Amino acid sequence: MSVDGGPDEELLGRVLLTRVIEPGDEVGGRWVRELGVGAVVRRLGEGGAPLPGARGTRWAGLVARARAARPRRDLEAARDAGVRFVSPGDAEWPGQLDDLGDARPLGLWVRGRPSLRMWALRSVAVVGARACTEYGAHMAATLAAGLAEQGWVVVSGGAYGVDGAAHRGALGAGGATVAVLACGVDRPYPRGHTQLISRIAEQGLVIGELPPGDHPTPSRFILRNRVIAALTRGTVVVEAALRSGSLVTARAAQRLGRHTMGVPGPATSGLSAGVHDLLRGEAALVTDVADVVELVGDIGELAPDRRGPVLPRDLLEPAARQVLAALPGRGSARPDEIARSAQTAPDDAIARLYELRALGYVERHGDGWKLTRQAVMSVRDGRGPG
Repeated sequence: MSVDGGPDEELLGRVLLTRVIEPGDEVGGRWVRELGVGAVVRRLGEGGAPLPGARGTRWAGLVARARAARPRRDLEAARDAGVRFVSPGDAEWPGQLDDLGDARPLGLWVRGRPSLRMWALRSVAVVGARACTEYGAHMAATLAAGLAEQGWVVVSGGAYGVDGAAHRGALGAGGATVAVLACGVDRPYPRGHTQLISRIAEQGLVIGELPPGDHPTPSRFILRNRVIAALTRGTVVVEAALRSGSLVTARAAQRLGRHTMGVPGPATSGLSAGVHDLLRGEAALVTDVADVVELVGDIGELAPDRRGPVLPRDLLEPAARQVLAALPGRGSARPDEIARSAQTAPDDAIARLYELRALGYVERHGDGWKLTRQAVMSVRDGRGPG
C-alpha cells in the first residue's frame, strides 16, 4: 500500500483514497485538508489509533480498504481504458468544485479528450426523472440542443429518461456534453446506455469520482449529484417527482449559490410535482433556451420580450383604439355618447368611426354606431374583426 518515495506520492495517495473514502465523505475530506494526503494514507496503513470521527468498525473497514488498494494498478488500468486522473491543483481541475468544501472530490477520473476545466466554465446541468414522459424527454432534448448550439456544455448523469434525452440532444446538435457517473468511468452504467456513454466519451467527457471497475450504489447516485451542481453555472430540472434524486441536484445548486431552474409541466402530473415545488421557492421558471441563457449567461445575454403575435387591433392608432373601446358590446350608441366615453371631441369621434368602418370594425345603425357582428367577439378578446 505504500506510496512514499517519489514525486507521484500525492497522486498515488489520492488514487488510493478513492478506494477508501466514499464520495462526499466530509469527515475524510477534513482529514485530507487538515493533515494532508500523505499523513492520512500513512495513518491508514499503520492501522493504529483511529483518526477523529472514525471509531470501531468504521475505522477497521477503512484500514482494510486501504490495505487492499493498489493505486498503481488502478492508474495502469485507467490508462489502458483511455482514462486520466485529475487532482485538485492540476491545470485541468475545475476550481468551482472547491466550493464543496470538505465534500470536494478527492480527484476525478476523466474519459475523453477535451479539458474538463475549460468545458466546465460554460456549462449547464439538465437533469430530471428517469421514468420521464414524452413531454419531459422532448423538453430535455430541445433545451440541450439549443444550449449546445449556443456554445454551452450540457452536463447530466447519464441515466435513463431526462438525462439520456439531454445528452442525445446535445450530441445531435453537434455540441458538447459531459456525463457524471456514480461508478467507474470504464464501466458504463446503466448498461442500456453503454453505446450512448461511449459516444459521449468520443465527442465529450465522461467523469466520476470512483476508480476503475467500481460499481454504483444508491448512496453514490445521490452524492454524485453534488458534483453536477457544483461543476455547472446552473441546474435545470425538467421533470421530477416529489422524491426525485434530481431535486437533490437542484437543492445542492441552491446551497452553492448556483442558478436553479425548473420547466413547468401539467398540474395533474406527479412527475412535475417536484419541479412545481421548486418553483414555489427560489427556482426560476424556464420554458426555452433563451430563459436559461438569460440566467446563466454573461451580461447582455437577455431573453427576448414575450408577447403574442401582432394583431390588427395593435396597428390602430391610440385614438382609434380608444373610440373602438367606447362602443357598447350590444346595441348602438350616438356619436356624442361615444365621444364622451372616449374622452374626445364629437368631430374627432366621428372621424375615427369612419376609419373603423373602413377596417370592418363598426357600422352605421340609423343615427348611431355599433360593432359589426364579426367584431363583437373579436374586440372582447383583443383580436381583429377578420
